[in-house]
Amino acid sequence: MATKDASLSTALVGTWSLLSREDRTPAGEPRIEPSLGPDPVALLFFDRQGHFAAQFMKRNRSPAGEAEASGATGVPNNSRARGGYDAYFGTYVVDESAGTVATTLAGALSPENVGAVFVRHMSVAGDVLTIRLETASGDGERIVRTLRWKRVG
Repeated sequence: MATKDASLSTALVGTWSLLSREDRTPAGEPRIEPSLGPDPVALLFFDRQGHFAAQFMKRNRSPAGEAEASGATGVPNNSRARGGYDAYFGTYVVDESAGTVATTLAGALSPENVGAVFVRHMSVAGDVLTIRLETASGDGERIVRTLRWKRVG
């Protein structure tokens, strides 16, 4: 699940900018997660020592005074955006044979996410990182999320 010449652990290291985020039902029907919208902006960082950080923001979000907490809460394998913004950091462990990365959140915008462990399927092809995960919408509908990232550093 990594590049031809590198392990996933090696290929993952760097700075990534979000290209696309797509949510679909298991039947393939598209869904838009409202707290970050259809086209969020985001940065993702992985270092060689096993640390990571992620930041997501709803494109053209409302001024802070109008923003309200929103997003998924109490759903599996997901964090929660507040006011069109989500951020978290911690450590990660790669399972090369499974093509998965387990992240443990040491800090998060949403206190309920601190200490959470999220497992994602990840692959790197050239300068594109693809992350796939299963989660649920705020109303409990099962969702398959695919995020594509471009290496920027």
